Amino acid sequence: MELSAYAQSGWRLLGDPRCFPRRPYAALLRAAFRSLLHHPHAGNSFILDDPDLKDIDPTVLKHCHAAAATCILEAGKQKADISAISTCLEDCKLDKERIEQFCTEYQVFKPILIELVTVVSFSIGRSPRHITDVSWRLEYQIKSNQLHKTYQPSYLVTLNVENSDSGSHPDVSFTCTMEQLQDLVGKLKDAAKSLERATQM
Repeated sequence: MELSAYAQSGWRLLGDPRCFPRRPYAALLRAAFRSLLHHPHAGNSFILDDPDLKDIDPTVLKHCHAAAATCILEAGKQKADISAISTCLEDCKLDKERIEQFCTEYQVFKPILIELVTVVSFSIGRSPRHITDVSWRLEYQIKSNQLHKTYQPSYLVTLNVENSDSGSHPDVSFTCTMEQLQDLVGKLKDAAKSLERATQM
């Protein structure tokens, strides 16, 4: 597993106890995993709000957050095992305790992370997947596990995708509520408008 020079320099800062004592290091790791897996639109503001990070220079903090996020995504993309991650972080001068801390967090989130990078191509140098078709159907959940009637409608959406380099891929399916689907459609319209404006410049 290889990281860019920028990411490596961020990890060297993370490995330096003078820059990142134990508690700020743990807080930044938690924030990096959460920003990728739980709060994709939260930006950096919630990272800076952690009391354990208040004494870290914001520029250093953002650099190190980017380095941690890069490592997390690269590990997920390659489905890296602990030994590959450990070797990579040892090269960045991290001690055993900090490497183990990262690997523990990674093991917790690994299944979700691999699913995330399967759906969204974060790789550089390969063509991203193209959506070739979309299908959907309306579903009603009539019972919950507690046998209460809910009558909650939801949508099952299937995206047919292919990669220009290697042909077709398995379809991507997900369920969502009407509100979530409307939010997705709104974001796609915003993206289309941004692209239209960019092409007119």
